[in-house]
This record gives sequence, C-alpha cells and structure tokens, in this order.
Amino acid sequence: MRSRMYKAYMGCYSHVTNHGIRRDLQYHCIRLNLSKRSSPSYYLVLDQGTSSTKAFLFDENLDISFKDRIKHSLEYPEDHQVQSDALEIARSCKELTKKALNYSQHTGGHISSAGLAVQRSTFLFWDKSTKKPLTAAISWQDDRAHDIVADMANESDRIFNITGTPFSAHFGGAKYLHFTKNDPILKKLVLKKKTCFGPLSTFLTHYLTNILAIDYSIACRTQLLDVKNLKWSSALCKLFNFPNESLLPLFNNVQSFGKMTINGMSIPLNVVIGDQQAALLGQGGWDSGSISLNFGTSGSVCVNTGKNPVIVPNLLTSVLNSDQEKMIFMLEGTINACNSLFYWLEKELNIDHKDMVWDERCMDKSTNGVFIPGVTGIAAPYWKSGLGMVKIGLENAKKDEIIRAAMESIGFLVHDIIKQMDLKNSLPEMLTASGGGARAPLLQFIADMLMINVGHISLIDRTAIGVSQLLHKQNTGNYLSVGTECDEIFEPRMKTVTREKKLKHWQYALSQVGI
Repeated sequence: MRSRMYKAYMGCYSHVTNHGIRRDLQYHCIRLNLSKRSSPSYYLVLDQGTSSTKAFLFDENLDISFKDRIKHSLEYPEDHQVQSDALEIARSCKELTKKALNYSQHTGGHISSAGLAVQRSTFLFWDKSTKKPLTAAISWQDDRAHDIVADMANESDRIFNITGTPFSAHFGGAKYLHFTKNDPILKKLVLKKKTCFGPLSTFLTHYLTNILAIDYSIACRTQLLDVKNLKWSSALCKLFNFPNESLLPLFNNVQSFGKMTINGMSIPLNVVIGDQQAALLGQGGWDSGSISLNFGTSGSVCVNTGKNPVIVPNLLTSVLNSDQEKMIFMLEGTINACNSLFYWLEKELNIDHKDMVWDERCMDKSTNGVFIPGVTGIAAPYWKSGLGMVKIGLENAKKDEIIRAAMESIGFLVHDIIKQMDLKNSLPEMLTASGGGARAPLLQFIADMLMINVGHISLIDRTAIGVSQLLHKQNTGNYLSVGTECDEIFEPRMKTVTREKKLKHWQYALSQVGI
C-alpha cells in the first residue's frame, strides 16, 4: 500500500511534468506536505527479477513510500536459450537507486540501509578487474546445457547427495561447463585467473559495492555447495573442473555487502537473498513448517524446514535465511513456466499481449486435454529437459481451451510437488498464494487438486516485503509482521471422480513424453 507521503510526492511530480512548474516549487510542495513530520528513515529494496528490476522505499513501519520499475530485455538466440545483458540490469539497479535517493532527499529523509533480492539460477562470467561481462547472463530458464547433463547422468546421484538439488542444466555447474567447453578464449582467461563466474546477484554486488561474494541462499544453485556443512565441495569442483581459486567467499544473507555510493552518498547493502526465499518470508513464512505458493514468471512451492536441511528426492534444499546467529533452511519445488507460459502462448496462438488476459479466458472453461509446459524444461518434481510444449487431446481445441489446459498444467505440478514433499500430516488448513500469476482460476484449480483451501494474499510485492523485514530486524533487532490477510479464499468444489480422472489423464500424458 502506498503511503500518503508517496501520493503527495507523486502528485506534485505529476503536476510539474504536465504543467511545467519549476523544480523549486515542486520541492516546496513536498516540504509543505511534510513540514510537520520528523525526518523519515527508509529501507531501500531492489527486487531484481526475470524481466525487470523494481525499487522500493519502506518507512520504519514497513509501509511502501516509493516504488519504481525498469524493464530489461530478454534474448532468445535459439530454442531452449534465454539470456539477458547483466550490465543493462546493473545500470538499472543504479538508476533506480538514484531515483529512490532523490525521493528520500526531497522528503527530508535518508536511506538507512539497502537490500537486494535476485533471480537465483542466472549465471555469467565477467572480468575480475574491470567488472565487464564476458558472456551474456544465462537465465534460470535456459536449458542449453542439457547435453552436458545427459553426458554426466551417471553423476546425478552423487551431485544430489552433496548439494540437495537435482543435477540440472538450469544450475551453475552445467552452465559453467557449457561456457568453458564451447568458448576457448574464455577458457584461456579462466586459466589465467582473470575471470569471475557466478550468479547475477554476485555480479550486481561486485558492480554496486566492489564486494565479491555470494550469499548462502543463492550459493545452493551453483551445484558446488555441500548443503550439509555449507562449504564448497572439493569433489564437485573437481567434477566440474572448477578452479578452487575461483570459488567465491560465502556470506550470510544478512551481513555487510559493502556500500553503494550514489551521488556522493553511501548506502550500506546489508541483505542479499534469493527472490523466492524473500517471497516466503514476505508471506509470513518465518516459522518452521510455513508453506507458501508464489507465482510470477516462474512458480514455486516453498516450505520453511527450520534449522536442519531436509533432503527429498527431486526437490531442492536451500538456505532460506542466514545471519551471524542462525541458519534456516527451506525445501522447494520449482515450476519453470508460470506467467512465461502465457507469454509463449501469445506467440504460439497469435494473441496480442493486451488480449491475453489468461485468467478471464480460463474462467468457466473446461478441457479433457493435457498441456505439458516443457519449452524451458520441466523442473520439480520430474527434471526433464528438451521437451518443448506438448499438447495431448487438444488437436481440435480452440484457443481458450488450450490456455485453460496450460493453466491446469501449473496446478498439476503444484499437486505433484506437494505430494513429493509428503506433507499429508502437516499441511495447514489453508495454503496462501501470492504473485502476479496467483489468479482466481489457477487458485481454484489448485484447491480442487489438493482438496484444501487456497487463499490469495491481498498485499502485493511480497518479495520486497520479505527483504524489508530482514533489514528492519537487522536494524532494530525486532521482527515486524506485515499483513498476510487474504482477500479471497478458494474452497475445493470439484467432484472426486472428476479430480481423479484429470489426475489420471495428466499422469498418462507425462508417460507419453518419457516421464
């Protein structure tokens, strides 16, 4: 929710833009609105996602005072390949920080500290000295290293037993091998110790603060970290031909990552964390056993497992949150395509973006067909690459029925992930969901598949809220709860025979593509 301060500021700004009022009058307007307030202190949060970066300023009550966003481009050079320009993203982070800093100064306030939530399995090489990217940032969606995973299939069990994550082309180890095997010039630079390889989060902190480090929550996606002792695995470094001297320092999620210097002002960067970890915290998942559903470009089912890592076949074990006092873990099932699935269908079905209101198209529609969303591979709990999009029983279907079947595929995967987690005796009375993809027909379908109530959390930007809570706790020592009330609750209403029939059709379709 935007505070009155933000509305006052934006109202004055809009007036200036449209009517040409001088800047000093704009600032005077702001000061009049805020003259009776004490100097505000803000937490800056940068939420770096698949297709855009958002910036937020939270006040000391964790209300949003400022919000802005800059989109960045995604490239699709070949099938199963998705990449972006890391430098474009880094510059967006800096530009958004400048805007947030300007806002704080115009309100007579200051930014006490900053936090960064980042997409997790996007990796690149960059020059250690100049910080210039040497490769594109290969997206978490990217599947180009699937041939490496196939060639090393006999190592899958060993990798999983050490890391708690299934061996996959989406993670760091396979991407590192893909780069070094296919680019001899890059390989020479690696041998000369002139490069860094790591996740986008590490590149951004290096670019913004000159600190070269990786936080535990994202280090779990490198497939080089032993999740049991939280140290780099020498066995896996040897397996992936990863030089020990290239290993990054491991940082807690909450600690000093240096300072961002913008317009002569220094802002301490005190939190770096994976976006889905932050979303679980932002949904109130601070206690062991808490579960969240989050649907954005991708989807995830996350469970706070407390102080001990819980390792389950075909799911991912990661650090949820760490500081100097404790380490908290989570168990996760990821879904590679949620909103991105409908972006793909826009092109496939020749639908303009403005007309792809998929929740409206799905509402009150039905289908007996099955859609398998494999264009970027199937993640949890099946880990199958190179499928493409598979439609079964949809040969003569109209566009809206195909969209309905695609939406149902997300719900089927949520069902299968929850089943794999084996939470029958510990499921809450209601699951809560957030994110731009958490729309009515999907949540209703999930409720029907799981036979449990599913609530939609009304307050948006849960990832940013989770980071703000970490910053507030680090600053004050106290946890501050932010509302997790639901504005709509979806109760199971599908007949048991229909549910069982649909799940049977889904499993049959999976068997037809080798799952």
